[in-house]
Amino acid sequence: MLTRFKGFSSLKAWSLKIAKKRGHKRACVAVARTLSVIMHAMWRDGSMFRFKAAETQDKQQGKRAPKLLAATA
Repeated sequence: MLTRFKGFSSLKAWSLKIAKKRGHKRACVAVARTLSVIMHAMWRDGSMFRFKAAETQDKQQGKRAPKLLAATA
């Protein structure tokens, strides 16, 4: 996510801030832990991962949704 992924996501922006402040290795661990929590939540309730921040998509769609996760129904 930090080195190979060339696109933008709120998770990548967050991890780059951590890498700048605390170092690349700690940022990698933080991203891995965050992704595992997100994947567990996706597995648990069947939702999809959203690459954009919730505020950006909410403004486009005109509604409020949970951060990083969206319902598939």
